[in-house]
Amino acid sequence: MAGFLFFILGTKRARAACALLLLPGAFLGAQNFPSLEADPAAYGYAEKLARSPASRDYWLDLAETAVWASTVNSSVSAAERGAYLEKIRSAADLLAASADLPKSDKERGGYILAFMHKNFLRSYSERQTRIDELLRGGRYNCVSSAVLYMILAVSSGLEAGGVMTRDHAFATINAGGETVDVETTNPYGFEPGNRKEFHDGFGRATGFAYVPAKNYRDRTAVNPPELISLILSNRVADLEQRGLFAEAVPLGINRAALLSKNVRREPGVFFEDPRRDMMTRLYNYGAFLIRGGKDDEAVAWADRAGSRFPDEAWRDFIAAAINNKAVRLIRSRKTAEARAALEAEKSRLDGENYRALDAMVFEAEIAEQLNAIKNPGEAEAVLVRLDAAGERLPGKILAEMRITAVLKEAERLGRAGDWRGALDWTGAAVERYGANGRLESARRTFRQNRIGELHNGFAALYNKKDLAGAKTFIEKALKEYPGERLLVQDQAAVERALGNR
Repeated sequence: MAGFLFFILGTKRARAACALLLLPGAFLGAQNFPSLEADPAAYGYAEKLARSPASRDYWLDLAETAVWASTVNSSVSAAERGAYLEKIRSAADLLAASADLPKSDKERGGYILAFMHKNFLRSYSERQTRIDELLRGGRYNCVSSAVLYMILAVSSGLEAGGVMTRDHAFATINAGGETVDVETTNPYGFEPGNRKEFHDGFGRATGFAYVPAKNYRDRTAVNPPELISLILSNRVADLEQRGLFAEAVPLGINRAALLSKNVRREPGVFFEDPRRDMMTRLYNYGAFLIRGGKDDEAVAWADRAGSRFPDEAWRDFIAAAINNKAVRLIRSRKTAEARAALEAEKSRLDGENYRALDAMVFEAEIAEQLNAIKNPGEAEAVLVRLDAAGERLPGKILAEMRITAVLKEAERLGRAGDWRGALDWTGAAVERYGANGRLESARRTFRQNRIGELHNGFAALYNKKDLAGAKTFIEKALKEYPGERLLVQDQAAVERALGNR
């Protein structure tokens, strides 16, 4: 009599995944938060520059403001500021005393540019935006040279301003009703795009210089206070590029204060609203805290800065900080702490943000429960929570987690040798939640495992030559699975064996 082989079919293991988003957005103690108050001098300069540009000492107001914008929140002393201002005053006096200073506005504008390059401008440096640095060592960029040109032009009786493009700035003058561009970074940059001839002492042309006009089509005209404020903008950009976000905050606040009396009639293409620009500095510092894992300090910063400068975006910023804290705790497998942190900050969140964060933490809680399923009743406990979840989770994630819980319990039953229980459990889940491809596939596997289980039980009796017991066993099995080919074969085998006795 031949023996029968024992076999059990395998099952596919399901897993739950939690997708977590770490929002962008370093560190300082709360006691070291940057100041939110502008230098009182900023408002004083705003008042001075709000008066008529035609006033006699307006150029001095521009010079004083430019030196302040270059040195505020730096180590430059008041005495040093005075010395730099005196250098500008001396330059204006020297220019006024020049015997060959042209009478016409346009010619005088060109003369002033040549005067600057002869006496002050030594080497171009893209990031050198400060007037004090220009006066000390001759290093300049488009902003610092344009500001100095504007001051000297106004001191000479010209009406001057500036222009911003996407990544550049230059000066302008009004000459006989015509706006003339002045590319101050080039000694031949007066009225760029025009050919300029050189002459010898007898009036004969000896050569020419040509400065091509750049693409100035997309341009925003800026008035003198706005041009000076670009010094602060560039200082802010330099600090933030170096990761010094705390130091950038006061400069952004001072810039907004400086322009508080300067109401722009029309928005410029490249000149951002000063208050919005200031708010960006505040948010960037907060994001810097978040990136450094200082989420609690970021929230404290939002409370402090938001009370001083209210803005709707603080709501989403606080939500981002709380989100990142929860994410870090979840990734460290501290889901309970993540829930506690969220509930502690619930009052700071609006309904929409709280629901989003609650869903993230709830998903992590369920994932943790799913991964821990080992004992009877644990899968059902997860399903009860999911059934009560309502809209806390998106439908797709909810369905995925339910399937995972069902399959985890079915696998537990199977490992215990209860494939009938696994089959009944998954069948009940289909009744409970509706048809599902994965559950149906699992049920087919469990059915085959159950049939294999019955076959193995029959084989054990048959191999022990308990033919009567094997016959009774297989008849009962066929009542469970009528017509199943393997079981029919088993019945035939035992009947043949009994008939051969």
